[in-house]
Amino acid sequence: MMRDTVIVFARAPRLGTVKRRLARDVGDRAALRFYQGNLARLLRMLTRDRRFRTVLAATPDHVRVRWPIRVVVVKQGSGDLGQRMHRACSVHGRVAIVGTDIPALNADDVAAAFRALGRAQAAFGPSDDGGYWLAALSPRRPARPFKDVRWSTEHALADTLKNFAGRQVALLRTLRDVDTGADL
Repeated sequence: MMRDTVIVFARAPRLGTVKRRLARDVGDRAALRFYQGNLARLLRMLTRDRRFRTVLAATPDHVRVRWPIRVVVVKQGSGDLGQRMHRACSVHGRVAIVGTDIPALNADDVAAAFRALGRAQAAFGPSDDGGYWLAALSPRRPARPFKDVRWSTEHALADTLKNFAGRQVALLRTLRDVDTGADL
């Protein structure tokens, strides 16, 4: 049986390229420090958990990075966020995709998402800004699960859920992602 896979979507940690909305409020260096710290914490926690396999999906594709934790790294490829997420999860059975800016996220949240896939085709972890911090998909997912989503808006979760109309979907606990200085 194929092991469940959690995919961490990450941008190469470079000054001025990560957490740009946060950087407008706290500065590039502070935004980079937050990003690096949370990425390292997240990867350390997830790779230690044996309930699932952890993969890092990195962008941009051409950059060479020494990641904070030893982990399998794949390229995100081109396209908008939805196209990249779809491509990443299409090569796995049951998969969960998480971002790098949710300090309260823990391995039990990922395990809860995979448990929810026992009765649902998808599970989402809503964020309090209308987006989501986790998308978990069973193999019985729509052909285009992330089609026509208005990313980085308060409509992201609602837009995604439209693609799952008529399917069983589970919602996990609501967490806060860090996009701005106020969120931090």
